[in-house]
This record gives sequence, C-alpha cells and structure tokens, in this order.
Amino acid sequence: MKNKTHILPVIIFSQFACTSLWFAGNAIVGDLAEYHNLKPGLTGLMLSSVQLGFISGTLVFAALMLVDRFSPSKLFLGCAILAASCNALLLLDHLTEFRLLSARFTTGFFLAGIYPVGMKIASDYYEKGLGKALGFLVGALVLGTSFPHAIKGMSLGTDYTSVIIITSCLAICGGFSMYLFVPNGPFRRPSTLLQLKAGITLFKIPTFKKAAFGYFGHMWELYAFWAFLPFAIRTFNSVSNTNVPVSIWVFIIIALGFISCILGGYISLKKGSKKVAVLSLVISGALCFISPLLFQLPSPYFLLLFSFWGMVVVSDSPQFSTMVASSAPAQLKGTALTLVNCIGFSISIVSIQVLSVLVDRMDPTYIFTILGIGPIFGLISILKKSS
Repeated sequence: MKNKTHILPVIIFSQFACTSLWFAGNAIVGDLAEYHNLKPGLTGLMLSSVQLGFISGTLVFAALMLVDRFSPSKLFLGCAILAASCNALLLLDHLTEFRLLSARFTTGFFLAGIYPVGMKIASDYYEKGLGKALGFLVGALVLGTSFPHAIKGMSLGTDYTSVIIITSCLAICGGFSMYLFVPNGPFRRPSTLLQLKAGITLFKIPTFKKAAFGYFGHMWELYAFWAFLPFAIRTFNSVSNTNVPVSIWVFIIIALGFISCILGGYISLKKGSKKVAVLSLVISGALCFISPLLFQLPSPYFLLLFSFWGMVVVSDSPQFSTMVASSAPAQLKGTALTLVNCIGFSISIVSIQVLSVLVDRMDPTYIFTILGIGPIFGLISILKKSS
C-alpha cells in the first residue's frame, strides 16, 4: 500500500472524534438533571438509551447490508453528521426526560454507522495485521468514550454545554476526515445482492460462532463497568472518607484502555488474537470477583487496580472483532461486524439495567461481582472444542 501511510491515523482520529458522542450525555447527566429539574438516577437510563439506539441502528444496517452494499466512508460521514445533530439536541431549553432519552437514542442509532463501519473500513485496508489495526481502532473508541469526562473534569467543563458543543463539532470533523482522506479499501468486496438470511449463514460457521459468543461475554462486562465507574469512585470516597476526583479518574481509567488495545494488537501479531482475548477475559473476570476487596484498600492501590482493570476490560475487544471479521466471508464482513455488535450491545443493556436495579438493593461494593458472569461465559465459549 504505497502512499497510504495516512490511512490508519485518519481512521483512528475519525473513530475517536465520532465516538466522543457516546458518553457525552452521561458525563453531564447530573448537570442536565439539575438544570431541567429532572429526576435523579438517569445514568443507567441514558446509557441504555444510547445502547438501544445503537442496537436498533445495527439491526437496520445489518438487515439491509448497508455497510457491504454502499461506500463505507460516505456512510460514515452521513452518520457522523446525523449523530452530532442528535447530540446537539441536549442544548435545547425545556428538555424533558422523554426528549433527553430520545436524543440519546437517536445519537446511538447513528453511531451504528460509526463504530462497526470504522472497523469494516480498517478490514478493507488491513487484511494482514488486522488485529493490530483494530487494536488502534478500538483504542480510539476508548479515548472517544472517555473524552467527555476529560472535558467535564477540566475547567472547560464547568458549563455543561461545552461538552455537547465540543463533542458535536469534533464528530463532524471526524466524519469529513474519513470521507475526504479514506477512499474504498483495496480488499473491499462489495455485495450487489441483499441477503436477508446472512445472519443465519454466518452463525453456521463454527469459528464465527465461537468468536461471536466470546465477544458477547466480554460485552456483558465492558459497558456496565464503564457506566458505573463514577458510582464506584463515589462509593470508594464514601467508604474510605476520601475525596478522589470523579470525572478525571473516570477519564484516566477508561482512557488507559487505549494503551492496552494497542499493546494487545501488537502481541496478537506473534501470539494470535485468541490468546490475547483469553488472557484479558481471565484477568478482568478475576477482578470482578475480588472487586469488593478493592474498596477496602488505600486510595493509591484502589486507583491502580481499577486503572489496570480499565486496561484489561477492553483489550480483548479488538481481538474478538478481528476473529469475527477473519471468520466471515469477504462480502459479508461488514454485516458480520454489525450483527455481532448489535447482539453484544443488546447484552450490555441487560447488564447495565441489572446493576441499576441492584445498586440500591445490595452492598454497593459488591455490585461489580455481577459482571463476572460475562468473562466466564466468554471463556467457556471461546475455549470450547469444535464438535
């Protein structure tokens, strides 16, 4: 690929810029509730609305095979503009709970044309070394996810509207960057026919099924962990009588996943994607089950271990996506990634809502043990011998 050295950096920037919309609402949920006199406890609902929108979007995209039938870069741009516009709806006066959740739902719907489409674009350029490329790409998602918390944690975020304005403008820049600088890749194999039974076909492939089920276990843990990080730090402050700054540390813990995704990508070149995914699941699952003990530690050790957890909880994500893409037929890669994302994010809604229900019904230091179910399921699925 001569003269294509700019491709991966542009994809990474575009993915980071557009996925900054994902947690934009959650980073300012307290300010929104106070300003508009909304009921407290909206964090779980807001993230679930984004996830539900994303799921709906991926269902539509997968059913119509949009990613495989049309130019991914053009699709990415259109969805970036629409997602940024929906995100900007949070700037409206007289924002009711229904309008708030609707804005987050539609933002999530158009994010379905960002995250899986970005991975499809990468797979069109990097047939070899895809694990490394997707490591950078998912790392960009991690940075984008954490970025609103960084804005909120700085003096720039004292006015909550700045989080919305910055993330919306950034997403539009990301969309145009992808459209202008990343043409269709050399390994793209567009589909000319609509195959309504593509999902059934894919799940009949044993390697695809194992990778997909491993990813589903990973997704039970990932977004619930991210969503309840502010709760975890506030709980630690209450238990330990400390004053750890919430927004900055949520940003740090999530953002560190950028490093682990990249490291995992490089390790996968020598050890393979499966080994990286298995090790990540083992460590993150262990941390789920010992999490009550972490709240009893001095703050430096608590923050260190949660930071490490923030790394291993996401380091398997690009490797599962690599295994999914590699096991799918070339003309169905985009649909495969979109479909698996759809189911995975559906699972994340369940785990988020389970934690939301249990948060007032059990010792808060035990909440994260529930997430250990996911890594166990993922490990059983990926290590299961093919019959």
